[in-house]
Amino acid sequence: MGIVVQKFGGSSVANLKKLELVADHIIKEVNRGNKLVVVVSAQGKTTDRLISEEAEITDNPNKREHDVLVSTGEQITIAKLAMLLQKMNYNAVSLTGWQIPIITNSEFSNSRIRYINNETIEEYLDTGNIVIVAGFQGIDENGNITTFGRGGSDTTAVALAASLKAERCDIYTDVDGVYTSDPRIVSRVEKLQSISYDEMLEMSSMGAKVLHNRCVEIGKKYNVPIYVKSTFEKDSLGTVLNNKNLEDLVINGVTKDNYISRITIVGLENKIGKTYELFKILAKNFINVDIISQSFGEHITKDIAFTVKMNDLQKTLQVLEENKNSLGIHEILHSENLAKVSIIGVGIANKPGVAASMFEALYEKNINMHMITTSEIKISVLVNSNDADLAVKAIHEKFFGK
Repeated sequence: MGIVVQKFGGSSVANLKKLELVADHIIKEVNRGNKLVVVVSAQGKTTDRLISEEAEITDNPNKREHDVLVSTGEQITIAKLAMLLQKMNYNAVSLTGWQIPIITNSEFSNSRIRYINNETIEEYLDTGNIVIVAGFQGIDENGNITTFGRGGSDTTAVALAASLKAERCDIYTDVDGVYTSDPRIVSRVEKLQSISYDEMLEMSSMGAKVLHNRCVEIGKKYNVPIYVKSTFEKDSLGTVLNNKNLEDLVINGVTKDNYISRITIVGLENKIGKTYELFKILAKNFINVDIISQSFGEHITKDIAFTVKMNDLQKTLQVLEENKNSLGIHEILHSENLAKVSIIGVGIANKPGVAASMFEALYEKNINMHMITTSEIKISVLVNSNDADLAVKAIHEKFFGK
């Protein structure tokens, strides 16, 4: 008898009928003889509703209070699901992040897990209970409720699976696995039977909405088998994430990430340490930078361009403006309404012609590329947002013939 962790997202628990489907999945696993930990999100659009109610009060909420507010959605779900299972004569208990506890740092709305105390969960499991855990939340060492950011329930589930040494973690969603692209954009996509952690991490980071990228990081680090399955199919096989590295597999997916902005630093002094100083300041302000390019001026300056998420744009511009003189920056420029389109697959760097085929697909559709970045398993290009869907379709057709 092993431990299995299941996670159900907001669309999977949106109403009573769907909660009953979730209960069926839970009971099936219990009947196999496994101890079960279930992580759930807030029902349907509950979190969006809470945020809209927050906006009625202030457009600049205190971050601590924001986390207190949005964490309540999951608390409602765990209580309802526990009641439903109890009504069906199964022992079940609900636990919030602070009751376990899941200890995090103090970065509100984007906190990271430091450690999990297994004792409470293990005691309930050993006494025959199904443990229902509120996803997306923890508590810092000062007793403040913290949240992990959108999609953070995935991270809760995989972190619990790692901490409890579970046999696997099943992530139930409204899609039956991981596909080669977004079915809402590309009409004929292919479902992947398996994908490596590295590829899935890139797909999550590059805009695929299937899994929270931090849960993939944890899965890879602790070698947790993660299955992505459909809540609405009885015998869904889904897609498994593992450490397999198939050298003969070139492209596993085409993704897009909207709401990207580009910032260009003009006239930074071309001196050792200036680039480090720039990005150290950004890191201290928790600003994540993605694509970076550098060009040198005619004399003793250089220009550096990089991308950030649109929701980080104003903060980034403010930080740069505050440090403009100390860094010796001549001018700060920015562009909005951009998107990042990526192809992902193990061994891309060692496959001649992959980049050329991607660029050819964009050329054939007259799509301009603003920036390019490559790694061992991905090639990403920056395009105008209104060209992003067309770019995804063109590239997918180039590599998958559909």
